[in-house]
Amino acid sequence: MSKRGALVGLVVAVGLLAGGAHAKTFRYATLADLRSMDPMALQETFTLATQGAVYEALVRTNEKLELEPSLAVSWSQPSPTVWRFKLRAGVKFQDGSPFTADDVVFSFERAAAEGSDVKPTIVTVKQAVKVDELTVDVITKAPDPILINEIPFLYMMSKEWCEKNGAVQPVDVRKGQENFATRNANGTGPFILKSREAGVRTIFVLNPSWWDKPRHNLDEIIYTPIGNDATRVAALLSGELDMIEPVPSQDIDRVRNTPGRKVLQAPELRTIFLGMDQARDELTDSDVKGKNPFKDLRVRQAFMRAIDVELIKTQVMRGASRPGVLMIGPGINGYNAAIDVRPKYDLAAAKQLLAEAGYPDVFSVGLDCPNDRYVNDERICQAVAAMLARIGVKVNVNAQTRAQWFAKILPGNTSFYMLGWTAATYDAHNVLVSLMVTPNGPEGTFNLGRYSNKRVDELTHLIQVETDKAKRQAMIDEAFAIHRDEVGHIPLHQQALAWGIKDNVDLVQLADDVLKLHWINIR
Repeated sequence: MSKRGALVGLVVAVGLLAGGAHAKTFRYATLADLRSMDPMALQETFTLATQGAVYEALVRTNEKLELEPSLAVSWSQPSPTVWRFKLRAGVKFQDGSPFTADDVVFSFERAAAEGSDVKPTIVTVKQAVKVDELTVDVITKAPDPILINEIPFLYMMSKEWCEKNGAVQPVDVRKGQENFATRNANGTGPFILKSREAGVRTIFVLNPSWWDKPRHNLDEIIYTPIGNDATRVAALLSGELDMIEPVPSQDIDRVRNTPGRKVLQAPELRTIFLGMDQARDELTDSDVKGKNPFKDLRVRQAFMRAIDVELIKTQVMRGASRPGVLMIGPGINGYNAAIDVRPKYDLAAAKQLLAEAGYPDVFSVGLDCPNDRYVNDERICQAVAAMLARIGVKVNVNAQTRAQWFAKILPGNTSFYMLGWTAATYDAHNVLVSLMVTPNGPEGTFNLGRYSNKRVDELTHLIQVETDKAKRQAMIDEAFAIHRDEVGHIPLHQQALAWGIKDNVDLVQLADDVLKLHWINIR
């Protein structure tokens, strides 16, 4: 069985129905708003998942996280560097225009253009070529056996609509830029964007012309970002909302014990980690002048030794996490428990390492952290600060809303930061090329601390094209072991999902934290 097939054990299916007789409105809330409706503006799970109500890719995943046809009915490889996609006939965009090969070619070109944040997913693509109206060849620079796994979130856009509305070029959400596609949408999917008030409310309505058979009974979806935990929970318990995500750890029992409400919990594929600026000669947010402590391996090792991830698990996460030292965890193809061995928590050793590195006295550093993105994110950062204080490091936690935090860290304007990552391909290479390889063009886009190792770079490129499973796994192990030993980042844990819903809501909870809105039924 494949790793992806094995993920069926992580899927919690809650009465997935084939559609109900009476259409309904589904109201839900999460911690913070999506940044844009432009499907190429930000490679972030929640944003892409929400855009999936409107936009579709050539392929998609089912409830077992296995690939299946979507806008492409089939695919093949006429040669090692060519992927041929046969497109679905009769599909229309929501403005009534037909979906054709021209839109596929345009979408691949747009995804690779300046300003696109999804470039790492198609880093091996040389070009997309129209064969006929319903056939496209995607040509890669070298054999890429996992290209098909890279594109379930590469959404297809209308070339005509983008040209008409000045949205041909994607804009850089990291710089706060916007274009027509930021607040408007035109996809082929199950719902239509009715209105969007950024930070307030987003409303989707049924697309009556969707090509697929609905598996839901919704005619309207109202999404509201609610950052305050107490307010979000109260809205679910009062009946104002049908679902919230996440349920704060301290409120899980309360929601579960409320009549008519339930909590869905399952492991998540996302790894939460800390990153460090390892490139600048002087940190931008520290009282250490003239040098960068994080360039010294001993400092990074000291930080790793001083952070007690088991205590975070028990006291902050209330048991709802799986600590690890790799940038991936179980459920991601390439994960190897044999090398997921964390150095022992040891304050004395950490202090000694700092002293050897030339920092026997207190120094300070800022920690950029969200307060509305991950489960207990700000509380985790505060716990890390308290732990590092024990070895003489004063950590100033800069906890901000998701939008402010992204705006600060994504351009790399950070010395020490929290981030979380789910491999959209469910494969280790996605993490390597996005987070661990030396930043270079589309590669290393989210390697914000600019960790760099030539052997890791070399292995990343070899893993991309290797077809022998045993050789590929050996290279993955080597790359992740190097990164672990060099403390390229400080992984903390894989967090657990906790969704609160009314008991008349039927949906599927997936391990990648993607809510498939078109699978929801309300009884």
